[in-house]
Amino acid sequence: MIERSLHEMAQALAHKEISSVELTGLYLERIARHNPLLNAFITVDAERSLAQARQADERLARGAQSALTGIPIAHKDIFCARDWRTTCGSKMLGNFVSPYDASVIERFQAAGAVLLGKTNMDEFAMGSSNETSFYGPVRNPWDSTCVPGGSSGGSAAAVAARLSPAATGTDTGGSIRQPAALCGLSGMKPTYGVISRYGMIAFASSLDQAGPLARSAADCALLLNTMAGFDERDSTSLDRPPEDYTRELASGGGTQPLRGIRIGLPEEFFAGGCDQEVMQLVEQAIAEYRQLGAETVALSLPNMRLSVAAYYVIAPAEASSNLARFDGVRYGYRAPEYDDLNEMYSRTRAQGFGAEVKRRILIGTYVLSHGYYDAYYRQAQRIRRLIAQDFAAAFRQCDVIVGPTSPSTAFKLGEKAADPVQMYLSDIYTIAVNLAGLPGLSIPCGFARGLPAGLQLIGNYFSEARLLNVAHRYQQVTHWHQARPDAFA
Repeated sequence: MIERSLHEMAQALAHKEISSVELTGLYLERIARHNPLLNAFITVDAERSLAQARQADERLARGAQSALTGIPIAHKDIFCARDWRTTCGSKMLGNFVSPYDASVIERFQAAGAVLLGKTNMDEFAMGSSNETSFYGPVRNPWDSTCVPGGSSGGSAAAVAARLSPAATGTDTGGSIRQPAALCGLSGMKPTYGVISRYGMIAFASSLDQAGPLARSAADCALLLNTMAGFDERDSTSLDRPPEDYTRELASGGGTQPLRGIRIGLPEEFFAGGCDQEVMQLVEQAIAEYRQLGAETVALSLPNMRLSVAAYYVIAPAEASSNLARFDGVRYGYRAPEYDDLNEMYSRTRAQGFGAEVKRRILIGTYVLSHGYYDAYYRQAQRIRRLIAQDFAAAFRQCDVIVGPTSPSTAFKLGEKAADPVQMYLSDIYTIAVNLAGLPGLSIPCGFARGLPAGLQLIGNYFSEARLLNVAHRYQQVTHWHQARPDAFA
């Protein structure tokens, strides 16, 4: 059962091959067995999950199910869920039990999905390896001495190890796509505003976007159908007609189902800096796309080289503002000893935040300070506009942009922890997509030295259905997305 797709699981539930209680219990048992090694989950509440499963079974018995009714889904611990501890991977929120549901959680509950647990993550989503979590690092199921990627590493590890059929994540600079690549999964960051950010604890509000992590593009499409939609509680949510993101998956048959699709190959993605074996796998995937009928087009994104520098001005600046709310007054951690209000603030934040969060708050406060705003923050925003303009020009020449997701496979735990710049460069291929607000998707494209590598597909605004179709066609003729770590059979 754990090797079935979400659609196949839904059919099994509808045909009473298995109940939601049995399916949920199967995954809870696997979590109990394997999570002590992987540390993929922060919070599991078996009683509450099984109660939701019983409600789903009642709904199935009435014939009132939707596509995900009865299927257990893990959620990144950045989404508020009513009566569930929601920590954001931080000591600061270690005792916070949410009084309300995030929009994403509401949508899954309305669909009848079961909340399986809250997954581990880099603290406040700040990291590329899932090593900054107050609750300890997550381990990669393919090699437990390696990182799973971040910040959605707990969600990625859980799905890769078959501790959950699918999971949610968030992507601020690559935090869905990079762990998807390092764990051998499919992971999508939709167009900014397609999924509501209401109830998703903010890191960098103009960059954060929720998205799905699953084993295949087809499963991601099914999850996106549930997650996407307008929400008036989020001022950045886009009021657009509902879409069926699975609509193109059944079309375009024949030996060349992608005939007419133009795939752009930016010279900046192939100019060096990527592991040679990973690049060979990417080039093999491109050759497969040519076999499927796609045409490749050479192009350039000249300002992409500035994306990391711009991101690490904009994101910390927004984090500095967003994290000011965590002060020990209203909720979360409060320092046990202090003499006055200012000391309570300073001690609470010094004790409650980890080193990476403090680093980014300090950087953000600096670039927003008097005398530096124009030199740094405003300049970074200008670069951001240039990057978006580069993409707009590129999409006049092609339909989809393809390249590596990450410059390497999963690296060892602790390998980059002492060098923030090397850690930040792990997202060199993904950050520009967030700065431009575009949709991006990572899918598995092979193994280098026994570890998964990812292929990134980038589309124009609101082209999620096309991206998922292009990924799905590749997955129909390859088997990389079906691989499973031997230790978690």
